[in-house]
Amino acid sequence: MEEVPNTFVTLSASVHLGQTIWMLGVASTGFALQLAKNAGAYVIATAGPRSSEHVEAAGADEVVDHTATEVSAAVTELVDVVLNLAPIDPAQLAALPALIRSGGVLVNTTVWMPAPSDEQRGVRGIDLFVNSDAEQLSRLVALVDSGGLRVDVAQRVPLAQLPAVHAQAAAGELHGKVVIVASAA
Repeated sequence: MEEVPNTFVTLSASVHLGQTIWMLGVASTGFALQLAKNAGAYVIATAGPRSSEHVEAAGADEVVDHTATEVSAAVTELVDVVLNLAPIDPAQLAALPALIRSGGVLVNTTVWMPAPSDEQRGVRGIDLFVNSDAEQLSRLVALVDSGGLRVDVAQRVPLAQLPAVHAQAAAGELHGKVVIVASAA
């Protein structure tokens, strides 16, 4: 297992033109999807019925309803990269390397479950951690400013309503970013 520091800029630098990337849990952030598309990847994304339109709008080439189809059954051809952004069952995580071409990579952000690998086929498992990096964050800001990366702000809410926002997130009812506004003192 390989550990790498991360921002999504790092991820997009490791995705190349023509590669196929499968993204699980991408509805929580369209950034990874947008950056992969900007790098020229073909993106397959999992999403539930409430998120599929959002994921399509973010640029996914294919959307698979994870509530109706098991991910392993939906993969008809092996992919180059699997990006797991969602908390999934440990058995599902362990099965992901089998969906990846020899020499490919499984990138996992659920750090309490290490990314599995398949040494025999050269499939690497990488645990992705967030590492604030001013230079990479500046590149992300430049992408947002130029329109190359869209920030989908779903709502702006006062700090006092933060518990309601957490309840919406837990129910899967949030799509896009929420800006919490502190009241003026």
